[in-house]
Amino acid sequence: MRTWWILLLLLAIAVAAAFGWHALALDPGYVLIRVHDTRIETSLVFAVIASVLVVLLLIVVWQLLRWPFRTWNRRTRRLGRERLAIGLLALTEGRYPLAQRELARVAGNPRLHAPAWLALSRAAHASGDVAGTEAALNEAATDAPVAALALRTRFQLERGEARQALALLKPEAANDNLAPSSWHMLVEAALACGDHAAARNGLVALLRSQTLTSSAAEALEQRVLVDALGAASDGTALTALWSVLSRTQRRIPEVVCAYAQRAAALGQTLAGMSEVEATLRKEWSELLVRCYGELGPAEAETRLRNAESWLRTQPNSAALLLTLGRLCRDQALWGKAQEYLERGLAIQESAALWETLADCCVGAGDNATASQCYSNALRYTRGETTQALATRRTPGGLLTHAIVVEERSEHGVPRLRQ
Repeated sequence: MRTWWILLLLLAIAVAAAFGWHALALDPGYVLIRVHDTRIETSLVFAVIASVLVVLLLIVVWQLLRWPFRTWNRRTRRLGRERLAIGLLALTEGRYPLAQRELARVAGNPRLHAPAWLALSRAAHASGDVAGTEAALNEAATDAPVAALALRTRFQLERGEARQALALLKPEAANDNLAPSSWHMLVEAALACGDHAAARNGLVALLRSQTLTSSAAEALEQRVLVDALGAASDGTALTALWSVLSRTQRRIPEVVCAYAQRAAALGQTLAGMSEVEATLRKEWSELLVRCYGELGPAEAETRLRNAESWLRTQPNSAALLLTLGRLCRDQALWGKAQEYLERGLAIQESAALWETLADCCVGAGDNATASQCYSNALRYTRGETTQALATRRTPGGLLTHAIVVEERSEHGVPRLRQ
């Protein structure tokens, strides 16, 4: 198809040339140029051809005159790129004096001015030269103010100057004049300063830019929301903040846990319990079931009944057994608590299980076993091997040590434990 169109185009050009030549053959035209007493007479065809040749000659002469300057400019640009590359490599390798020397040599190049000064600021910051860092950033800001601001606030955060960084970023954020990295710095600075409203607003803009990976965005969102909920001043503020969260955000286990713990601390234990229970009904979470046992003494009996009902569907959840042990401990049900905790230890050891079991042994008056449990908690934290407890039997000789409930698949078929 392409060949066919090329043939048609050539044919059209040939036809146009034939008709044009025929028209010029009939009347080639007449051109008269008179300057004072000098007269130049020629045909139009010759005048056009001569004009084209003169223009081509002038172009060739102009290119020849520009050739030395073009060669010099190309050499300058090539050397500038090479020095910039050497400087960036030296910066990456940690050879900061070499990086500063090479980058300073190209900083005067208008095409490389901004990247050279930005890289110079990085080298000066890595060397601990605060004055040099600020001077380089000021130079870079003349051509790339947004990038210079992002780098300046990053350096301030690394030096622990979160308030100064936040003060620089807030005015630009109000004008929506920040780069994605600056929005990230705004969120980090606001979190460090406890300005949770600014952190949430910055998070919205940062997520809108879609510059973070999904895992990084989720982790940052979780941090912002957990900090904001944990800093709620009273029940009204906590409820207002919780109500503006999206449905997806209110299903994040860490966020639900932060809300429940803060609600319990503010005397709204029932509200916290309700959210935890609602989330667990939709999706099981070891974190949330553990949090359920850390809401203080209020409503402990109700929480114990609810947790025991979950044991039928989650018999081998170490977090659930820890929660049951803690709730029984809070109600001085020492024997029942020890049974749950020992069963949890048989499934998966943890320092919290050993420590809670020790508390129960103290409450039951078994100080020797309590001492061993506290020691095991410390051993587990250090990564050392724990010591098994002595097997306890009832007066009738029955073994009362923990047992592990069988595991079943989603089809109800028992599984062998590995």
